[in-house]
Amino acid sequence: MRKKDPEVFQTVSDGLKKLYKTKLLPLEEHYKFHEFHSPALEDADFDNKPMVLLVGQYSTGKTSFIRYLLEQDFPGMRIGPEPTTDSFIAVMHGDTEGLIPGNALVVDPKKPFRKLNAFGNAFLNRFVCAQLPNPVLESISVIDTPGILSGEKQRISRGYDFAAVLEWFAERVDRIILLFDAHKLDISDEFSEVIKALKNHEDKIRVVLNKADQIETQQLMRVYGALMWSLGKIVNTPEVIRVYIGSFWSHPLLIPDNRKLFEAEEQDLFKDIQSLPRNAALRKLNDLIKRARLAKVHAYIISSLKKEMPSVFGKEGKKKELINSLGEIYSRIEREHQISPGDFPNLKKMQEQLNAHDLNKFQPLKLKLLDSVDDMLAHDIAGLMVLVRQEETNRPQQVVKGGAFDGTLNGPFGHGYGEGAGEGIDEAEWVVARDKPMYDEIFYTLSPVNGKVTGANAKKEMVKSKLPNTVLGKIWKLADIDKDGMLDDEEFALANHLIKVKLEGHELPADLPSHLIPPSKRKITAE
Repeated sequence: MRKKDPEVFQTVSDGLKKLYKTKLLPLEEHYKFHEFHSPALEDADFDNKPMVLLVGQYSTGKTSFIRYLLEQDFPGMRIGPEPTTDSFIAVMHGDTEGLIPGNALVVDPKKPFRKLNAFGNAFLNRFVCAQLPNPVLESISVIDTPGILSGEKQRISRGYDFAAVLEWFAERVDRIILLFDAHKLDISDEFSEVIKALKNHEDKIRVVLNKADQIETQQLMRVYGALMWSLGKIVNTPEVIRVYIGSFWSHPLLIPDNRKLFEAEEQDLFKDIQSLPRNAALRKLNDLIKRARLAKVHAYIISSLKKEMPSVFGKEGKKKELINSLGEIYSRIEREHQISPGDFPNLKKMQEQLNAHDLNKFQPLKLKLLDSVDDMLAHDIAGLMVLVRQEETNRPQQVVKGGAFDGTLNGPFGHGYGEGAGEGIDEAEWVVARDKPMYDEIFYTLSPVNGKVTGANAKKEMVKSKLPNTVLGKIWKLADIDKDGMLDDEEFALANHLIKVKLEGHELPADLPSHLIPPSKRKITAE
């Protein structure tokens, strides 16, 4: 039975902080969750701006991609064909340009990086924050990572657990962008390990096939196919990961054949990144639910091991035996508590970690702590979901602005400008007039009465386009400007023009653009 009503929170961020500290953190601490999986969350983790993590082999264009988005250089930026970025660079907003070294970053309570301290000096010497005043960074932060090495180079140890650091970031960022070079598609062992370390965060992953302007269309199709095949073997998701194809730097295209494709792909990727601030609260909520599920499973595993341990003799032998049969313990917990196998931590990694622990010091099952987390998942989270929706509607449209995001918004270089329904936008003449004589011939075969054809007669002609009724219905609404249920010669010509637009693969506008309104009807629409 439920003892009290769900808590009421002022903001999503405050609610997440409070729920984490009062309900989830006690469970994590009791069963040493932080020693096995991920350090405790801090206030900054709930307050920070959305972050985008860029991951890829060296020379796939990660740093150039950031430079392209920001449209300005950032401190510490190095670009070249060799592995140039050998550090993690957090590119964030600041009033003045400058670099903050890793050791200073991890003691700053306002930045979400304090727990990176655990990775030691070898990592902190390779971690910096580049601050600069840039409009893009007012809404998001970007994390540039060292190029993933291939072949011999990957044998040289980095001195810190690279995959574990990426896993730490993956848990806290809003979007992970994997960059591939269309020229060299080999996925090295290290890259393969890294992608596997991103398990459970597949919903955040997007893939960019960069430098695609450097190969011919036929070759590009083969490369795209090979990439999808390779990813399918490493990333275990039922859905296909979204791949964006393009050339993300400000140089002229080498082979311009696929320019239209690259423009459309870039727009889609920009829209995806621009939506991050709007969806940030939901992402944090989602990540907290994922974490709570893992913490519950972890508590069951730890308490099961404790229960099996002898109190006096034969501890070491029993410990080895339990670690070896951890897979069976997983299966038992799965059956007893109806837990999905996907919620369990990696078996091999868990076995390695358990070797370093004294199993006798583990805690037995404390149902009160688990009930508290179940209560949070069943009731409090639902209340926060309502608050997320309220915050989304009350806030003005939050999108990333500035840099490359502004370049194509308005003017003739906007996506699709002057194409489809936008054709003729700059012309003094009505664009439909060009083909009107041809449409008029058809119009007069449809027995117009007082210069108008009925809906039934117009329909007979319009269905010849083979477009579905839903589309033709929309075209009718746009073309019947005076809403009299009939079409005159101009409206009929307009309907045919919109059919042509749709058949050429363009989208129909929600409202009729002013340049498509027939000259004789412009007074009606202006009233």
